[in-house]
Amino acid sequence: MTIALDAMGGDLAPQEPVAGALLARRELGIEVALVGPGDAIRSELARQGVPADEFEIVEATEVIAMEDSPAQAVRQKKDASINVAMGLIKDGRASAVVSAGNTGAVMASALLKLGRVRGVERPAIGAMAPYTETGILVLDVGANADCKASWLVQFAQMGSLYMEKVFGIAKPRVGLLNIGEEDTKGNELTQEVYGRLRETPIEFIGNVEPDRVHLVGIDVLVTDGFTGNVAVKVTEGAADFIFRELREAIMSRLHYKAAAAVLRPALMQMRSKMDSGEYGGAPLLGVDGVVIVSHGRADAAAIKNGLRLAQDAAESGMLDALRGTLESTRIAGANGAAAVSPTPGETTV
Repeated sequence: MTIALDAMGGDLAPQEPVAGALLARRELGIEVALVGPGDAIRSELARQGVPADEFEIVEATEVIAMEDSPAQAVRQKKDASINVAMGLIKDGRASAVVSAGNTGAVMASALLKLGRVRGVERPAIGAMAPYTETGILVLDVGANADCKASWLVQFAQMGSLYMEKVFGIAKPRVGLLNIGEEDTKGNELTQEVYGRLRETPIEFIGNVEPDRVHLVGIDVLVTDGFTGNVAVKVTEGAADFIFRELREAIMSRLHYKAAAAVLRPALMQMRSKMDSGEYGGAPLLGVDGVVIVSHGRADAAAIKNGLRLAQDAAESGMLDALRGTLESTRIAGANGAAAVSPTPGETTV
């Protein structure tokens, strides 16, 4: 199994992607194909003291920058590293793709090169929230700012399958992010989604208020991409604020510093749990291939974890399960004249 890594994706490329690939190969035995300008990749390998023949290097002459317009750049830069990496899945030369590059470009490229799983109306990006030992999958967190009720129902189905197959949770518990627990709470969208989720075979536990996400024992939290993106960023900001305040408080008194020295292992363990890099990246669910989107500032350790997650997802059978479930749902809906049947491979972003 080979995982294609966009070596030019992210703010710290190619240094950190190459270093992460090296960690994944040496610590986890993962075969990685580095995709990007060959000269730049070989130069970085040499700088890190690694023989160029230790990795498969797949040439890509163009790079999509973080500030580029995603859909336009993907179409104009046909030989961009993310496009070439997606092509490796399409050609059967790779089992998954990992990129820390422009998230919109990763999604646009995946739709263009791989298309959607048949029956999926819109892909979703999932992020792991560190509220349980395994983590809670929150989706969507940015792929779709405005959503239809049927999309959120599919997000719940895809998230449930992902947690079942990749993390081994027998019956993932799914919650709907809302402003109250009662079924009458929320706007028209969440009220309609609530009613529809009650009719699905997934383990739907009902509405979940934001301040109780860590208390109700769920594995998947469903929301629209706008709300999900805001929720994740607020959580990241709050965690950063707490650690900065804690650091300032500790440094303000000598005896606090002494106490912190004793507590350092516990504090580092807590910080590690809050670090998004520990989870490796966010799965792009609904496209017809395994795609992991790492944080734009991902370091070598985060890239390594992203490659591990990609391999686990590719080996889990998650994609085949998704194809079967969403296709059967589409057929059942079509028989009841209630399904939307998108054109396979449609690339609208």
